[in-house]
Amino acid sequence: MDIIAAVTRGKSEDFLVETIQIDDPRPGEVRVKVIATGMCHTDLVVRDQYLPVPLPAVLGHEAAGIVDAVGEGVKKLKPGDHVVMTFDSCHQCPSCYEGDTVYCDNFLGINLLSAARPDGSTTLSRNSEVIHSNFFQQSSFASYAMGTEDSVVKVTKDVELEILGPLGCGIQTGAGAVMNSLAPEAGSTIAIFGAGSVGLSAIMAARIVGCTIIIAVDIMPSRLKIALELGATHTLNPQDGDIVEAIHAITGGGVNYSLEATAIPAVFCQAVDSLAVRGVCGLIGLPPAGTKVSLDMVNLLLGRTVRGIIEGDSKPDTFIPKLIELYRQGRFPFDKLIKFYDLKDINQAAHDSETGLVIKPIIRMPH
Repeated sequence: MDIIAAVTRGKSEDFLVETIQIDDPRPGEVRVKVIATGMCHTDLVVRDQYLPVPLPAVLGHEAAGIVDAVGEGVKKLKPGDHVVMTFDSCHQCPSCYEGDTVYCDNFLGINLLSAARPDGSTTLSRNSEVIHSNFFQQSSFASYAMGTEDSVVKVTKDVELEILGPLGCGIQTGAGAVMNSLAPEAGSTIAIFGAGSVGLSAIMAARIVGCTIIIAVDIMPSRLKIALELGATHTLNPQDGDIVEAIHAITGGGVNYSLEATAIPAVFCQAVDSLAVRGVCGLIGLPPAGTKVSLDMVNLLLGRTVRGIIEGDSKPDTFIPKLIELYRQGRFPFDKLIKFYDLKDINQAAHDSETGLVIKPIIRMPH
């Protein structure tokens, strides 16, 4: 079937909107008519080849749409269902068997690096040319995307579908990092480094769970202003002085929890140094492969913890509907982060995201 897609053909090159072909679904697969898809930092990292994903490829991994067709054996979904697309896992490693699918031994290969089905085939092509696909089991910068039964989440039909895509990655990552991974106690303190879509989602979640001091750290005054609107109690700009000293002064000894969402090594060090004794820092920013960081070992020895967090420790089939319900109640207004673009303007969306003009671009598909 012919579809319209934004193809990444070369390192750091513009997306090219082309007509390509998508397969019919195989057993266990679900083809989705994409209504809209978020643009995530990871899409741009891969476009720039900080991670070695083979090209040409169709990226995109925050899709919301309507099930178009299902393959043999699919029971959870049927054509016409409203869905959000998210990550998948191998379902065969120790982590998957224990229910921690976000820490699947093969997570990077399945969702990022292979850009193909497990057997090496691709769901996309252009005549006889191979177009790498299956990016986060989606490749959703396209009018149709192929997922699996486990990577597609059924959602309610009474919420505007085109805003829901980012719940499949960036927003679930930020919110889940607080609600699932760190799980701060009511009355605890937290600092969030980076007020993009992930960090701002974490701020909203911190308010929901009852943190009393929520500190947003960013270099952009406009984002700090939004952070205050969404639940931050304090904002700090690194250009105004020493962040670690400021956080210790606000809290009287450091925060109980911190999140690093910028993928900048120096900022990660600040997030760790801002912790109180027995504090926990979560790393959720995605840096280029091979990025190293140096931490004070004595500082960690005194009971501080650093942990990596993937996809907010989410179990998408239950967590995404919970976030939608919080949105319906007015407690999780993630729609305030969104700006819409047509597919033909995808390169403008990328530029606006990289320069900080927009927090969460959402690309509408032509149908």
